Amino acid sequence: MPEQRSLWDQPPPEPEAAPVRATPRILRVTDLNRRVRSLLDADAVLADVWVEGEVSQPSFPASGHCFFTLKDASSQVRAALFRDQLVSAGVRPAHGMQVIIHGRVRVYEPQGAYQLYVDSITPAGAGDLHARYEALRAKLAAEGLFDERRKRPIPRWPRRIGVVTSPVGVVWRDIANVLRRRYPLVELVLSASSVQGDAAAPAIVRALQRVYDHPGLDVIILARGGGSLEDLWGFNDERVVRAVVSAPVPIIVGVGHESDTTLADFAADLRAPTPSAAAELATPDGSQLSTIVDRLRDRAGAALLGQAASRRSFLDAEARALARLAPDIGAARQRAADLLDRGSRTVTERLERRRLALDGARDALRTLSPAATLERGYAVARTEHGKIVHDAATVHTGDAMQVIVARGSIDTRVERTGSEELIS
Repeated sequence: MPEQRSLWDQPPPEPEAAPVRATPRILRVTDLNRRVRSLLDADAVLADVWVEGEVSQPSFPASGHCFFTLKDASSQVRAALFRDQLVSAGVRPAHGMQVIIHGRVRVYEPQGAYQLYVDSITPAGAGDLHARYEALRAKLAAEGLFDERRKRPIPRWPRRIGVVTSPVGVVWRDIANVLRRRYPLVELVLSASSVQGDAAAPAIVRALQRVYDHPGLDVIILARGGGSLEDLWGFNDERVVRAVVSAPVPIIVGVGHESDTTLADFAADLRAPTPSAAAELATPDGSQLSTIVDRLRDRAGAALLGQAASRRSFLDAEARALARLAPDIGAARQRAADLLDRGSRTVTERLERRRLALDGARDALRTLSPAATLERGYAVARTEHGKIVHDAATVHTGDAMQVIVARGSIDTRVERTGSEELIS
């Protein structure tokens, strides 16, 4: 039979090993806050967030920043609006103000509290306009209309400036006064336009087209005074932005105050913080013209002297090169003189020989000439017809004759012929 054992006979079971527990990682408070901050920073939604709420308990410390609580009926969150954003926002948060803010959510590590870091704030009533503004800005930026590479430099010495603004506001007078004081040489061309209200955008486009058609413009200024987002909305109109982009010459946009930024500003070749600043940016300072002219004259004189020196060096080098290639003029001149002397002597000798030969021939001819024979006492008899008489038989008694002697002639007549006959 098989061996049977009772439970009491079984050896006691070995105790189970206790599970090994990992040592927990203990974080410092700083590490915890830093980790939470990194998680929030990595969240794309929280990095670009729009929030609407009511401003509560705003504070404005000496640093120039603004801290407040943004709340609704159920919750609240701390918000920080730093000095630069507060200046550019154009809105001063006030208790009970309903606003729409844009910013990002981050952790303020020293206090372990998350809060909204605000970069723009607008009254809630303007929220729709602001959303339209941002949407249109993104669209036009994607088309490259705001690209810095397409923007042109402003001419340094403009002769004619076109101005698009309201003719009845202070902006036109301010621009004219600035240019009259700063650079009175420039000619202004005003293209009047409405700059506020529902009709502003098409009016601005028409005014821009008119000034574009004006000949001889060097630069254009589009300007108006400050105002609310609604007041400046015409300068955020897509038609106006595209008209600014199509400007045939550089265009400066100066709209509102320094904190006001319209879409036309982004499209301009140069953005001015105010209309008066636009006039200053469009022209040089006339009081510096004499200094600039003197400087340019000095530069031109130095450039001319430099060119003259360069040309002189070039000519000297060419002269030296020609001197090396040129023959010895002195030696050639002396050789020419020697040749002339030799030629003159040769010609003289030849002429002398010819003269002597000619003299000999002349003496010989003189000896053989009839005149020499006549000098020796001989005479020549000719008939009245000029025929020389060689034979006495050829003449007859009574014929007229001419007897030619060495000096002169004798007219005579034949008395008789024959060998014995004499001529009387």
